[in-house]
Parts: sequence; structure tokens; C-alpha cells
Amino acid sequence: MEQLIKQGDVLSLPKGWEIKKLGDVCDKASSNISQNQLDNEDGEYPIFGASGLIKNVSFYHQKKPYLSIVKDGSGVGRVTKMDAFTSVIGTLQYILPKENVDLNYLYYNLISVDFKKYIAGAAIPHIYFKDYKNEPFLWMPFPEQQRIVSLLDQTFAALANAKENAQRNLQNAKELFESYLQGVFEKNGKHCKEVKLSEIAIDITDGDHMPPPKTKAGIPFITISNINKESLQIDFSDTFNVSKEYYQNIKPNRKPKNGDILYTVTGSYGIPVLVETEMEFCFQRHIGLIRPKESVISKWLFYWILSPQALFQANDTATGTAQKTVSLTALRNFNVPKMTLSEQQTIVANLDALSAETKRLEAIYQQKLLNLEELKKTVLQKAFSGQLSESGFSG
Repeated sequence: MEQLIKQGDVLSLPKGWEIKKLGDVCDKASSNISQNQLDNEDGEYPIFGASGLIKNVSFYHQKKPYLSIVKDGSGVGRVTKMDAFTSVIGTLQYILPKENVDLNYLYYNLISVDFKKYIAGAAIPHIYFKDYKNEPFLWMPFPEQQRIVSLLDQTFAALANAKENAQRNLQNAKELFESYLQGVFEKNGKHCKEVKLSEIAIDITDGDHMPPPKTKAGIPFITISNINKESLQIDFSDTFNVSKEYYQNIKPNRKPKNGDILYTVTGSYGIPVLVETEMEFCFQRHIGLIRPKESVISKWLFYWILSPQALFQANDTATGTAQKTVSLTALRNFNVPKMTLSEQQTIVANLDALSAETKRLEAIYQQKLLNLEELKKTVLQKAFSGQLSESGFSG
């Protein structure tokens, strides 16, 4: 729509349509309620914050449906349709349509606005109505607004259904791998003797227990926050460094080598990472290190630790309340099926192939979800630049 206005193409609008400013078609109203004032409140009227419903209280601010917009903090600029006889706290603002402006039409218009360009403040971001009230608004007679809303409702319902299907397919792809992972160790493990994890490892240890001195340059130091749970890889982009001297004083069995397996043991425990680099780095004590013997394929052991069978043992042995921990003693005593190299190789080959296919499918569905989000933006852009016909979108 901005492009339409810049080109001076207002005359191409249908009769009775015009470009107004957002401040001409709606009013803003502020809330003076803070969340800590609600402790002793109770009632039947919902009051909302940026994260949703806070509680029911004895009062309401709005007796008609309205829009709310987050004006301070996390989620700033998010617009939500709200029911009558509700309220919001002071981190949100009321947006109230003026006469002859359909609430749903106003909602669709607002969610098409890029509020990021109006954000001020670093520690606590905020936006002001006085800044975005000059956003262009495509006004048309009330029946036309309702027609546009009906078309957008249908289109967004179809997009939501497509998004739900893509998310379901994405989840199915992940569950397929997890199911096969469980089955392959159940099936092949039935005829295998079980041994302790310590019996098939050269060493099982953890990181240095002393707080490391940080340096601007040097050797990367890994914490649990650098272990990516989704990709099962180490994120080296956000680590701090320790000196070469510090690294040299670390015992050899605490220096990760290619083929080792790192394993989170505290907090978000049970996440394995296969070390596939010759790069020097070190890690904190909340991460364990498993160095398999030559008779054990590292990738096979990685897959086993990723399996539900290993996670069950981790859950069963984890101790603590605020932060649960799988002790090194418990980890060393995990029961593992002892398989021949040939059996390990077969399992690794099958799981590698399935993992690659799963990742391919995940990439397809993730891209589809991104495309659907972009399509929503395109739909809104067309809707508020006058590119809607009786049957839908033109162009």
C-alpha cells in the first residue's frame, strides 16, 4: 500500500475507498494496572498480560470486543483480538475501532504493520501510538470491509490448515526416526549380552571442576548452553576462551578427541554429541566424556546413548531436585548391549540412512512452514493495497 501511495495511484481505488491514517480510524486507551496490584483480586472478569490470561478479577475496562497491542517488553507489537468484559495490564494498550470500522478488518490491518521500525529502547523495548498512528489505512465502506474480512478468514483458515499439516508431517518424520532407533536396539539387543558402559569405554569422565579464567583468545570452553539439543552438535559460535596454558594443564582424558562422545549430565541431562573434529577445546564438569574402546564404533555408541533405552536409565538414576544430575558412577553402570563390529556397522549404516532421509524431510517441511508465513504476509499486503477481487486475490 505504501508503494501505491508513493506512486500517486490513489485514483485507481474503487469509488468510496480512500487512504486514511491509522489514527483516523481507531483510538488508543491505556491501562494503569500493574500485575502486582492483582494479588488480592478475584472475580469473573479476565485480565490479560503479554503472555496471556493472568487471572479473573472483579472489574473490566472494556464492555465491547477490542484489540490489544503489547507496547512494552517481550512480544512488543503483537496484536490480539480480545473479548468484551475483559481488561489488560499496563504493558499492553487498548486499540478501539471508531465508527464504521470493522474490528476484524482493523485487526488484519494491524497485523500487516511492521512495528519493529517503531521500537525504541534497548533493555525494555517499547512502541508508542503517536509514532505508528500515521500508518496508512485502506478505508472502504463497512460492507466492503466485511467482505475483505470474509475472504481473509477463508484464506487464513486454509493457511492454518496447511501449516498444521506441515507441522504434523514434521513431527511424524522425527517420530519415525525415534521409533526406529528404539526398535533397532530392542530387536538386536535381545540376543546380546549386556555389559556396563564402563566395560566398552577406555574412560568415562567429566570436565574440569575448577572455574576457568577467561581470555579474549585461546582455546574454546564448552558449557551445556553450547550443546544444541535439536541438532545434537556443539555450537562454537558463542563460547568463551581459556588460555593455552590452562588447556595444557588439563588431564589428557579430559581433552576431547575425534570419536569421543560428550554427554550432558546436569540439568538438561542425557544429550549426546559425537565429537567429529580435531579442533582443541575443553568443557565444564556438567558435561561427561565417553571415550569408546577400539572394539566399539563411536557412531554406534552415540546412537545407543540417543536411544530411549539409554534415556530410561538416565531418568531412573538421575538425582537431585532443583537440577537433576546423572552421576559418573551411574553413567559408568549403564547397561549396554555388547555387539560385534559387524552388527554395529549394520545398525550405523541403517540409522545413518534413515537420519539423512529424516533430515531431508524435516528441511522440506521447515521450508514449507517458512513459505506459509511469507504467504500470509503477501496475502495481507495484497489485501491492504486494494488487490482483492470478488473471488479473491488478483495479480
